[in-house]
Amino acid sequence: MPFQQSPSSEDNQTRVRYEKRGHVAYITLNRPHKLNAMDQRMHEELGAVWDDFERDEDVWLGVLSGAGDRAFSVGQDLKELTERTRAGAAPTSFGSFGRPGWPRLTERFNFSKPLIACVRGYALGGGFELALACDIVVAEENASFALPEVRLGLIPGAGGLFRLTRQIPFRLALGYLMTGRSISARRALDLGLINEVVPMGDLDQAVARWVDDILQCAPLSVRAVKQVALSSMHLSLEEAFRRHYDAEERRYNSEDCREGPAAFVEKRAPNWKAR
Repeated sequence: MPFQQSPSSEDNQTRVRYEKRGHVAYITLNRPHKLNAMDQRMHEELGAVWDDFERDEDVWLGVLSGAGDRAFSVGQDLKELTERTRAGAAPTSFGSFGRPGWPRLTERFNFSKPLIACVRGYALGGGFELALACDIVVAEENASFALPEVRLGLIPGAGGLFRLTRQIPFRLALGYLMTGRSISARRALDLGLINEVVPMGDLDQAVARWVDDILQCAPLSVRAVKQVALSSMHLSLEEAFRRHYDAEERRYNSEDCREGPAAFVEKRAPNWKAR
């Protein structure tokens, strides 16, 4: 069934705001007083959101952000973690199997729809890992990114260790992973970790431009591009050409595959149906 929000209160507030506008889903981490730190309840709510987002054929694109102006997310709620540890919970390592929200976004390796991360302020630990799992990242110039887990006796177990070493040069990634050093928005742009840096106050408009550009494209083509790009990264060029891709087969057999060229010839805007 579709995700249902819980009643709001200081102690029992909804951890995730989820709104659909047209073909776009807006997902907002909603603990601004905790810098959007992710507790078990937030993970549980996010799991329901991702299920609904992927299932709803009328939704073509998602925007992930953090409530407030100070942080996208500072990652795991360390107070809750300490309380669980003191109560006898075992330490965790890679992945979230058996815990609330599994599989989390960072482990949904076949997630088909595009996601834009809208980053203000801190994106630390699990917050940075969420951004790394998105397809496009747009950040305000005051944003900062880091995986500081080694300073806490932890490890970037939600994919940060794996994704960072794949998304920037290996030696640079190791330097950030082994020191927990912060990466400024400008430096992240230079490294290719994010797509755009904008002045303070311009983030929403910049993200809206990305949304508009993607919505002008055939949704099944966008999904095919995403799946093919992610699943062929490790292949030789010859192997990549020969591989079968489910998303590409769906695009190839869709009405939209024929609608695009017809609209161009007829000098009109295409009427995408995602089928």
